[in-house]
Amino acid sequence: MNPVIDLNNSLPLARPELLLVAFALIGAVLGAWFKDRAFGALSLLGVICIAGAGLLALAWSPGAAVEIFQGAMVVDGVGVFAKVLIGLAAAATLALGADYFTTTKEQRFEFPVLVALATLGMFVMVSAQDLISLYVGVELQSLAAYVLAAWRRDDARSSEAGLKYFVLSAISSGLLLFGSSFVYGFTGSIRFDAIAAAVGEGAGGIGLLFGLVLMLCALGFKMSAAPFHMWTPDVYEGAPTPITAFFAAAPKVAAVALMARLLYEPFAEMTPQWQQVVAALAAISMVWGSVAALVQTNLKRLMAYSSIGNMGFALMGLAAGGEQGASSALIYLALYLPATVGMFALILAMRRDGQPAETVADLAGLAQKRPWMASLFTMLLFSVAGIPPFAGFIGKLAVFTAAVAGHLYWLAILGGVAAVVAAAYYLRLIASMWFAAPAAQLQAPSGTIMVTALASAALTFPVLVLLLGALQGWAENAVRMSF
Repeated sequence: MNPVIDLNNSLPLARPELLLVAFALIGAVLGAWFKDRAFGALSLLGVICIAGAGLLALAWSPGAAVEIFQGAMVVDGVGVFAKVLIGLAAAATLALGADYFTTTKEQRFEFPVLVALATLGMFVMVSAQDLISLYVGVELQSLAAYVLAAWRRDDARSSEAGLKYFVLSAISSGLLLFGSSFVYGFTGSIRFDAIAAAVGEGAGGIGLLFGLVLMLCALGFKMSAAPFHMWTPDVYEGAPTPITAFFAAAPKVAAVALMARLLYEPFAEMTPQWQQVVAALAAISMVWGSVAALVQTNLKRLMAYSSIGNMGFALMGLAAGGEQGASSALIYLALYLPATVGMFALILAMRRDGQPAETVADLAGLAQKRPWMASLFTMLLFSVAGIPPFAGFIGKLAVFTAAVAGHLYWLAILGGVAAVVAAAYYLRLIASMWFAAPAAQLQAPSGTIMVTALASAALTFPVLVLLLGALQGWAENAVRMSF
């Protein structure tokens, strides 16, 4: 097709990405002109644009998969599903961050711009249709994340978080490029459809599998899957809490969706080979995330290990293969996200004398001081633990059902044991809130935190539970359209 005609046809379908690009460029210009005085206005505009980009992807979703920009990207069901989740999660964490940094007097106009650029990278990731767009999306998201992790330049822990994230992420980028070079070398193409054709003809053999494993290891780093999780606890603890909330939410969806696209499109014919690798990642993540969290005393480190375990459950769905496996992973992410954002909103609310209170001990007796806050925390913890009737239970049920249907019985049994172990530290937090002697009084939370926490709790129960049929149908149709 003529490049000009292709560009004209592609631009309308790239409206979500163009909206994010426009905001980032305008935000950078306004920030350079008005300096940090523009923080409030840019943050509000950023929340609107990022959430709008996600909803715009849904509103302009085509009835069938459509390639854009000469096949570099695709607009399809899985991409739209992931963009909606990413946009809403990024917008919620940006709102929390704007509120938090205003309270701490750390307003800098770069914050909403960096969040928008990271979100743009994630949008490209979930729509990637060749190895170059895949890499560009991953690196755009990562470069913005490095800066966000080291947001407090004068704070040793934040600087350490940014440095660790940068150095270890550079290793994962090397693995991604090295694996991509193997794939290109053995198939002769960077496009997913051409790679799939070469795989179907038996090209590559062990060399192609080696390249795929390297790429899976790199994506495992991005989603905090063990044993590539080593950056997660330190970065979660060292970064400012709203930025940690951002890391815990949107990038996880992007990484899982990208891994699904990589496995189910170009390497669909190699399912027996990659299934073993993904199942191993899932097993290690579930076990390590559950066991290591038992000894944590810092809430943000505990949430880091919780996220590692939860990515293991999402990977269990992907490892199952088939439409049911991919759709179960999407359902799990959709039901997991609200609880994650809500819990970080409540951690943000834990402040005493202007300083953050982030240890498990600070939760003691919370029900006596802030009963509404303890009630919301309990609902969200029940959901993440997978206790019925909350949304998290339905998410876990979906991936367990997919694993059994995929004959991964050992992985389903291991996941059940890991879920029981993980419930121990969630229940420990709940017991501390309701039955321990109260700690010192916390400050009253802001309205933004209250609204976010209430909305998250309402989504975990009863909203998403009542809308489960629609959500499940959406996920299944998305996978059917894409793969």
